[in-house]
Amino acid sequence: MPAGSLFDLSGRVALVTGASRGIGSAIAELLAEHGASVVLSSRKQADLEAEAERINSSHPEKATAIAAHAGRPDELERLVQAVMERFSRIDILVNNAGTNPYFGPIIGAELAAWDKTFEVNLRGYFVLTKLVYEASMETHGGAIVNVASIGGLRPGIGLGVYNVTKAGVIHLTRQLARELGGKVRVNAVAPGLIKTRFAEALWGNQEVLDRVLTQNPMGRIGVPEEVAAGVLFLVSDAASYVNGEVLVIDGGGGEV
Repeated sequence: MPAGSLFDLSGRVALVTGASRGIGSAIAELLAEHGASVVLSSRKQADLEAEAERINSSHPEKATAIAAHAGRPDELERLVQAVMERFSRIDILVNNAGTNPYFGPIIGAELAAWDKTFEVNLRGYFVLTKLVYEASMETHGGAIVNVASIGGLRPGIGLGVYNVTKAGVIHLTRQLARELGGKVRVNAVAPGLIKTRFAEALWGNQEVLDRVLTQNPMGRIGVPEEVAAGVLFLVSDAASYVNGEVLVIDGGGGEV
């Protein structure tokens, strides 16, 4: 098979959450560039429509915007129903939506912040994966990529609650890969510090940034397009024998 065709997603339908900006937006655009019809989802319809319009300006009729809160099962159910009504299938799912309402020592977290973080970052991934699997992938197969974090692999400073959810995402990925592999491939990416608005409180803090750059052999932080490239590989036929893996995208070091 020619190398280029391994990354051809023509005829496939992708659903990407947290897609109105940052890593999710970069993933949606790259999948559209490689031929997929991409449904962008996040909380705010207006932001999604602006992003879909931007992608469609370069890749006509490839992007569709459907809002849904990743922490609310009823909204996720409506999202999957809407995608199925429009496209009749979902071949690719990228669970990317995330939240981090609390920064500080894990022992100081209020229960409300703990619950909110788990609601979106872990339970939301499970709920949407279950819905997509039952609606389409159980019959047609597919590929799922969960966006985790290097914080899910090793502890960091100030992001303890967030990191625990991402550790859960990594184990969820491996468990689902074991249970669904053969029909659905399930993998994860674990980005380090990436230059997004979501992470600006970190890379915008000179002390934190200096600490990361000192440890990182690349001497810089990442950009969303670099994470998107990893996701493209994992959902494409180039990764047809990759299942249950966590692709670290952090330049080789640089813990937060």
